[in-house]
Amino acid sequence: MTDGFTIRSIEAFCYRYPLATPVVTSFGKMLNRPAVFVRAVDEDGVEGWGESWSNFPAPGAEHRARLVNEVLAPGLVGRKFDGPAQAFETLTKGTEVLALQCGEPGPFAQAIAGIDLALWDLSARRQRSPLWRLLGAHSDTIKVYASGINPSGAAQTAEAALARGHRALKLKVGFGIETDLANLAALRGLVGAGMLASDANQGWSTAQALQMLPRLAEFDLRWLEEPIRADRPREEWRRLHAAAKMPIAGGENISSVEAFNDVLSEGVLGVVQPDIAKWGGLSLCAGLARDILEAGKTFCPHYLGGGLGLLASAHLLAGIGGDGWLEVDANDNPLRDLFCGSIVNVREGTVQLGEDPGLGIVPDLASIERYRSI
Repeated sequence: MTDGFTIRSIEAFCYRYPLATPVVTSFGKMLNRPAVFVRAVDEDGVEGWGESWSNFPAPGAEHRARLVNEVLAPGLVGRKFDGPAQAFETLTKGTEVLALQCGEPGPFAQAIAGIDLALWDLSARRQRSPLWRLLGAHSDTIKVYASGINPSGAAQTAEAALARGHRALKLKVGFGIETDLANLAALRGLVGAGMLASDANQGWSTAQALQMLPRLAEFDLRWLEEPIRADRPREEWRRLHAAAKMPIAGGENISSVEAFNDVLSEGVLGVVQPDIAKWGGLSLCAGLARDILEAGKTFCPHYLGGGLGLLASAHLLAGIGGDGWLEVDANDNPLRDLFCGSIVNVREGTVQLGEDPGLGIVPDLASIERYRSI
């Protein structure tokens, strides 16, 4: 088959898995796990699958699914493209004014990203190649870390993750000095000399972050993620970098090429974390990942959602290479575990993707029909 394709159909499917234990961040709780899966089919009947970021606000997943089905898909069906990047540019340019008019550049970017991931999977399947080979073919084996470790029951969550094969952990902080330090001490004790990171989820003021930095230094953190709001002036980020004994991480809330270029041109972020389901898809983030490595920084794809976006993130890291880790949520979520392929099989802190075409799986949506919301 040729690399080009004509789109026959694009459809988004929305699901919600209720949580027995809410996932807690410094800015709020998640009472369920949403997922917006996107299927693209070409005129030859080849399928591709992707996913749109949809965690917040609570009703946001259904909105993004409708954006795909009612706004974006009609503009692509029946059209021929040389590859996913051309379709991505067509969608982005064609909806810029509409996104501004309704004040929703984020949801539009996330819906477009889901389509983009599906078209990359489709393209890899057309070429009978695993997606990681199309993205650079560095290695099919990558490092992973257990994320989403809440302040309550942190040690138990970490112990379970280590028992499943993880060797690297990331703790959520921003819940008071005593709680944060006690949890970090417990996790450092569990993981030993292994990788331990922390994520404040934009929860501190600059003054609070500066107060915390000396207290965090004793835990030998691989990075401190988003200690302050992503939109704070760069001077505040530079102050944190100057005072920190560990690398500062961020990127999931950066959503333009220009903003990423600014970050890569300075020394503040040592770990850069674009989210391919939230902004840019693979069409922008594959090149960005290469730029991150060329800038001498660590590329770690951010991800918190269902299995298809996680699997696409894994293929990007495997294709691009570097010394980064893939983020794998430690909390219960069948919308992730049923559709993330070999990522459920963590061995000594790594996973292996293999040689199956595309993402390597075809999701069985019937298995999660009871969770479907639209």
